Amino acid sequence: MPANPGQVDADTNAILKAWGKFAPTASFGGMTLQQYTTKVQPSFDARTEISTRETEITSWADKRDDADVVTDATSTAVIKGIVGDPAYGDNSDLYEACGYIRKSEKKSGLTRKHNTPTPTPPAKKTPPAS
Repeated sequence: MPANPGQVDADTNAILKAWGKFAPTASFGGMTLQQYTTKVQPSFDARTEISTRETEITSWADKRDDADVVTDATSTAVIKGIVGDPAYGDNSDLYEACGYIRKSEKKSGLTRKHNTPTPTPPAKKTPPAS
């Protein structure tokens, strides 16, 4: 496999262009220009197919992103429904199984930091002026 498909494409196009311009009736490597063109056409066909597929992938990714907006809003509504349901709530197995942390397992977030003064270093003594 060639190391750089882009280089193969550029080289092939250069050969086709130069051969067609300067020696369209000549034969090289046991091939005419038409035979060479036919032989390298699968490379061009594959590149065209790749380009088409990349466009399709971009389109599908956009469709997915649009659908995910609806999915996210729907999931949020379901989770709020679980939290608000007296039979389940935000301390239930169901809530935890949905990927959330139960209310009873959450830390309060309150921390009490001690304000201990940092000791100041002793002042340097200056030598007396002579």
